[in-house]
Amino acid sequence: MANLKELKGRIASVKSTQKITKAKQMVAAAKLRKAQAAAEAARPYAQRLEGVVASLASKVGASDNAPRLLASTGKADTQLLIVANGDKGLSGAFNANIVKAAILKARTLIAEGKTVKFYLVGRKGRAVIARTFPGMIVGQFDTTAVRTPGYDEARAIAKDVTDRFFAGEFDVATLFYSHFRSALAQVPTEQQLIPVSVPETTVASAGASVEYEPDEETILADLLPRNLTVQIFKALLENQASEQGASMTAMDNATRNAGDLINRLTIQYNRSRQAAITTELVEIISGAEAL
Repeated sequence: MANLKELKGRIASVKSTQKITKAKQMVAAAKLRKAQAAAEAARPYAQRLEGVVASLASKVGASDNAPRLLASTGKADTQLLIVANGDKGLSGAFNANIVKAAILKARTLIAEGKTVKFYLVGRKGRAVIARTFPGMIVGQFDTTAVRTPGYDEARAIAKDVTDRFFAGEFDVATLFYSHFRSALAQVPTEQQLIPVSVPETTVASAGASVEYEPDEETILADLLPRNLTVQIFKALLENQASEQGASMTAMDNATRNAGDLINRLTIQYNRSRQAAITTELVEIISGAEAL
């Protein structure tokens, strides 16, 4: 009977957990629709602004008047890896995949003789990076008190990173985040922020006769900080959609697994109960025969 009580208690416990995972799945599904719409709406603007900046940068090149965010320091010895994570768990491999991509990049750079520093956005991933690369975390932007990180947070992060760059703390900055494709697919993405990466196709088409007023350098000096903020804002939106999609999928799998476990435990409980009843009947019959 003790075994039956244990099984009955375990079934009740799993059913309680299943209710929680089901509720979290529904919450994630509701949040996903809004987060996905925001991420998809931001993509065209971010891509177009990045294209305009790249086009202007291809014309300016390495001129003496080029803004520092474009020309950088002329070196790539010290690399800042900006790792954008979430603050909550129960989202499958969402956070782990971003951290894994950043760690792989860091090891590659270290093998090349580069100095690597980490700037973390969000709480998750800090423990792993701190344990793998002790002493390499130079900054962190806390988003735990923010319900939904948005443009204000992106602007604050961009300013902090820019100030560190002008202070000479690093030469190249690369952002890691998760690009949202669907609730089932979130892709860890690497994007160089400083200096601006100019695609070869942009360089090849830079010979078009276009006159700017004011000059390209002045326009870039204004656009580059804005572009940095927009790209980080896009990454935050992509992360929000990716996190909700991963959470919805993880909670759906957990709910299904809980259902399977409940079925197995119920079968085991019924068999044990039947065996207990049979044993009790045998004892009763044996006692009757003894009389």
